[in-house]
Parts: sequence; C-alpha cells; structure tokens
Amino acid sequence: MRKVYLDNGSTSFPKAPGTGEAMSDFMTHVGCNVSRGGYQSAYAMGEVVYETRERLAKLFNFPQPGKVVFTPGITYSLNYVIQGLLRPGDHLIISAMEHNAVSRPAYKMKEHGVEVTVCPCDKEGYLDLDAFEKAIKKNTRLAVINHASNVAGTLQDVEKIGRICMHHGVYFALDTAQSAGTVPIDFQAMHLDALCVTGHKGLLGPQGIGALMMTDAFAQELQPVILGGTGSVSHLQTMPDFLPDKFEAGTMNLPGIVGMHKALEFILKETPEKIGAQELDRAMRFIDGLKDIPQAHVIGPQGREGRTAVVSVDFDEIDNAEMSSILDSEFGIMTRCALHCAPLAHKTLGTFPEGTVRFAFGYWTTEEEVDYALHAIRSIYAE
Repeated sequence: MRKVYLDNGSTSFPKAPGTGEAMSDFMTHVGCNVSRGGYQSAYAMGEVVYETRERLAKLFNFPQPGKVVFTPGITYSLNYVIQGLLRPGDHLIISAMEHNAVSRPAYKMKEHGVEVTVCPCDKEGYLDLDAFEKAIKKNTRLAVINHASNVAGTLQDVEKIGRICMHHGVYFALDTAQSAGTVPIDFQAMHLDALCVTGHKGLLGPQGIGALMMTDAFAQELQPVILGGTGSVSHLQTMPDFLPDKFEAGTMNLPGIVGMHKALEFILKETPEKIGAQELDRAMRFIDGLKDIPQAHVIGPQGREGRTAVVSVDFDEIDNAEMSSILDSEFGIMTRCALHCAPLAHKTLGTFPEGTVRFAFGYWTTEEEVDYALHAIRSIYAE
C-alpha cells in the first residue's frame, strides 16, 4: 500500500535535504560537547552552534544572534516565558485558540496567584482585537498568542497585536509552532518581546530542539526555571546573568542543533514565502475539492488569505475517528484526529469534544497526493 503523509501539523516529513545525514555524521564522527572541552573539535562544534544562532536570527530578523537561546522545544520555550516571568498578582492574556503548551502553563500560574484572561476569537478562530485591548489592565504583564492555529490554520494579525501591546506597555510573546518556516516572521516589525520557535515543523528540522529570542528588557526580568551547568562562570552557585547561558543549563542537544543548522540552510535558501505559498496551493486544492463532497465541512477559514496549510474537516455520517482510521488502513493516508492538544480552539470552533480530522499539507506534498486524498474520501462515502 502506498503511504501519503498529511500530518505535517504534528511534525514535518520528510525533513530538509541532508538533515539526517548531518546529524548522523556528528554522532558518528564528532560526538564532542561544547563549552566543556579544550580541544579543536569542541571549538569547531562551537562555531556550528553559533552559526545556527545566526541563521535563526537572520530568518526572524532578530538583531542579536549571540543571544538566541536554544531550548528542548517550543513547549519548553513557552514554559520558560510564562513561568519565568509571571508572579502572583500579575495578569496574563491568552487567546481562545491556544494550544495546551500555552493554556496548561497559564492554568498552572493561575493556581499560583496569576490572573488569566482567555480572550475570545470568532468562529474562524480570529482574535477579537477590540476585546483583546479592552482586556488589558494595570497589572497586565504578558500576552501570549498563537500565531497560527494547529487546528484550523487561522493566522492572527500579529503586527496589530504587537502594536496594542507596545502601546499599553505589555510584554508580547508569540507561539510560532505552526508558522515558523512557512510564514514570514519579523521580530522587530511585529513588536515582539519574546519569540518561541520549534525546529521540527515548518523549519523541517529534527524533534527535540527549539529556540527562544527575547528583547534585553524581557530577558532581564525573566527568571530561569531550569538551573545547572553552563560551562561558564562555573565558580558561582548562581546561574549566569547573561544570554544565552542564563537559560541554557545542562548539555545542549548538539545532534538537534546540527540538524537545525542544516535545515535552516535550506529554509533560508527557499524562503518561508516560497514554502508557504506552495503549501497553501496544496491546501486550497484540497479545500476546493471538498466542495463537491457535501458530508465534508472545512472548519475555520475557507479562503486562502489569513490561513496556513493546516485544514480541519468535520465529517457527517461517519465518525471522524473512524474516517481517519479508514484513510490510514485502506488508503495509507496519515492524518490526525480528535482535539489536537487544543481544546480551547475546538470549543471556539464548535468542534468540542469530538474534534476534527486534520489534513496538514507540507512542502513535499504533491498535487497528485492531494487528489488521491480527495478520491479516498469520495470512495469511503460511495461504499
């Protein structure tokens, strides 16, 4: 049976050319650590690490590449931001489209005396900007917003949100799990204070590696939530107060950084604009093809504007979980069903608790694969 991968919202596949080979070469022929060895291979690896920071800074127009922080993934980046900044009495704003990587830390901080407002979004998942601005209070310290929905592909107007936050003196952190690498992101133009990134989705890199970029003012107020060795100022019992060491405790995921280094080379060459446009071509081909299947309902944005290539579908007559299972078992089409770790989003979109079947198209998805998925759905209903 043929295999068609349409689960790029979970992780991209295939990865950027040469990514796996670069990681294997490091594990097989290098294998050293950085900031812990006084020998040439360690120094050479340190250069790769720094160059990866530079590539991330270039991609996101972050002005200080030496202060790019590596994390074990975007969930960690978001936890560093939420748990490291907020104190009892502070006020946090999130949207009604957030992933559990934001909502669960927010709920935890609520238990510790932080006030949390979940700002409403419309039935397509777009943030109500008027309600967002009205939600800001004197004690509002942070807003954390999902750039693109992992459920419906809804793309928020980040620049407008950033301007509102800047006007009111509120720190603004952006979750780019579903946008980095496929949507242009400009740290400075979007008025960001913190940018949270993962390597394994739109950046076409490996799992287990992410990044965090911050303004100096934000980084100064942020407290590290993980403490340990950094290979610097080792005589002190406290964490270094400078970036990136302040937030990079423990041994770095060097295989992951090597993979990200290689993947970023590809992303910078191809550009997020080109990658995102091609993915959207595939998504719109699929959405248009569903119009002659009355039992299939696209959830969220119906057009090309203001969305990514993540498409959620609610099916009539057949349970969504059963549809996803049949697509896999009988047609080899890999999707993801249920709540996608985003119950807030599904409540907003009206698909809670059943969830949807998510088709997430990637840079490597072909038009023929899109047509095959449409054929499969029609065949299931014809049975």
